[in-house]
Amino acid sequence: MQALRSTPWQLSFVALGAIWGCSFLFIKLGLASFTPVQVAFGRLVIGAAVLLLIARATGTPLPRRRSTWRHLAVVGLLFCSIPFTLFAWGETQVSSNLAGIINSFTPLMVLAVVLAAFPEQRPGPERVVGLGVGFVAVLVVLGVWNGLGAGEAHGALACLGAITCYGVAFPYTRRYLAPTGEPPIAIATGQVLLGALFLLPVVAGTALAGNGTVTTPIASSTVLGMLALGALGSGVAYLLNTRILIEAGATTASSVGYLTPLFSVLAGALVLGEPLAWYQPVGGAIVLLGVAISQGRVRAPRSRRVRPAEADVPG
Repeated sequence: MQALRSTPWQLSFVALGAIWGCSFLFIKLGLASFTPVQVAFGRLVIGAAVLLLIARATGTPLPRRRSTWRHLAVVGLLFCSIPFTLFAWGETQVSSNLAGIINSFTPLMVLAVVLAAFPEQRPGPERVVGLGVGFVAVLVVLGVWNGLGAGEAHGALACLGAITCYGVAFPYTRRYLAPTGEPPIAIATGQVLLGALFLLPVVAGTALAGNGTVTTPIASSTVLGMLALGALGSGVAYLLNTRILIEAGATTASSVGYLTPLFSVLAGALVLGEPLAWYQPVGGAIVLLGVAISQGRVRAPRSRRVRPAEADVPG
């Protein structure tokens, strides 16, 4: 942990992008034998176990204040339980590379939530234009001119629902958990642990209803995928994410979505042989343009430059 604290957060940012980008591949591997809820629950259980071991090894206690745990419960739902389930179900209908590209809309979703939740931050032309460009990018990524089948449309909507949860979770964590002074490992462990507990009755209920059957035999690739998804995607990744949130802010942390599609597309193509339509990376590029405009990196006509930090949550 001392090495992590002494490492620039920018390196953690790149590592986080690689881990979360490959997580969409790991989800696909898990779905070969498990249901979406089981994949989400399994990754959280493994992630919680890894984080608890790290907390114990570093002598980091879990938060003690009830108010902190109340906020962790909200983040556990919005950062873990709900989006993990939505992404897993969405990937039963769409490819892992498309899910990864949709995830790149997270920074724009964070911006939209910040503007809606904090009206004192008056939206400038850059932000309005950036959000408009982002909406166009969604249409391009989905290739709406080709028409979408019901399954693919529902899968894409599930992925969009997941990043909507992230859009709320990033600024919420920055506003309510960063000021507590709790170390990143304590916050990450608490939210992942609660995320697993929230899904426990869902997994048990679906099993009792006969909808939680595991497909056997379980391939070694599925086991390795779930271990990587849990230990890295839900364990180490949330430690890195919490650290970046505290040190660099919600807007910067959410921009890891820029990197995830690069790794998700590469992993999906190399490992799963998933095809990539020409308009999907084009839509991803439009996403980056929209984010650049919204953060003031590209000037809107007759407007002042808005620094990325201004899109952060006050306090």
